[in-house]
Amino acid sequence: MPANLTPQYHKAEEEYRRAETPEDELRCLQAMLREIPKHKGTDHLQADLKQRISRAKKEIDQQKRAGGRRTSGLRIPRQGAGRAVLIGGPNAGKSLLLRSLTNATPEVAPYPFTTRQPAPGMMPWEDVFVQLIDTPPITADVLDAATAGLLRGADLALLLVDLGEDDGILQVQDVVARLEGTKTRLGRESSTGQEDVGLTRTSTLLVPNKIDLPDAPARLELLRECCPLGFPEHVISAQEGTGLDELRAAVYRSLDVIRVYTKEPSNKEPDLQRPYTVRRGSTLLDVAVLVHKDFAAHLKYARIWGQGVHGGTAVKGNHLLHDRDIVELHV
Repeated sequence: MPANLTPQYHKAEEEYRRAETPEDELRCLQAMLREIPKHKGTDHLQADLKQRISRAKKEIDQQKRAGGRRTSGLRIPRQGAGRAVLIGGPNAGKSLLLRSLTNATPEVAPYPFTTRQPAPGMMPWEDVFVQLIDTPPITADVLDAATAGLLRGADLALLLVDLGEDDGILQVQDVVARLEGTKTRLGRESSTGQEDVGLTRTSTLLVPNKIDLPDAPARLELLRECCPLGFPEHVISAQEGTGLDELRAAVYRSLDVIRVYTKEPSNKEPDLQRPYTVRRGSTLLDVAVLVHKDFAAHLKYARIWGQGVHGGTAVKGNHLLHDRDIVELHV
């Protein structure tokens, strides 16, 4: 029997993937359990949700007994239009790529395991920023718990391949195999398992790096022939800057977000410097929540300038927004 999960369930599920605290996880799991259709086709999923709710409550209780301190994990606040996590084997060039795309200054060295802690940076793209996070290397034997947690909640993964060494292909195979042995995996699209809430896949771009080095083109062809992973591919040189503009654009496109600008009723011109970013398919009410919770609670209507409407048209909270729309909220 098909599960027939509702849009409200899928929204809570997406929030669960991004949860950064046990309290957030518990709230999302409880929302998922409320919204799930109750029939035989969802019996297994309901049981899984109840088990995870129980575990989340126990973790919260443990934290309270420990004085409110987190028992594990590393928290990096989400910023910008979305979050992309850089993963790969030793010396794949993740830290150099973070340096090249952002203003962050992680340590870069020609020896493995230079990166020992996740390091964030903000990548500019037109008038928005995307959060990038460098992570410690993944090998057949090593997967840092913080990396797994960041990957689980990310909007996108950038899987780097070292084209400068013969074992670069083996390393990326080890990364994929190591993750496939867990419940935090890579995929062409982000998703949560319908039979196992704990199983997640994060949308992934394959990023073969160091194309400027000798024999790299031959290794790239070998990668395509012997290790077809099926992820969209963007070949770069983080050292020389080759392909970085195309990668920036691909990262932003993969987030599937739109920019919405706001205008105060008393002003003639909108604020075009600081757009709000929301998922494609979002409504006026979704933006009102970002502006201020009181706006969402008391929103009467908004005037909108943008795609498919006459300038200044009055719309309700369920109006579907498009990229670069300008909204004037009235409460």
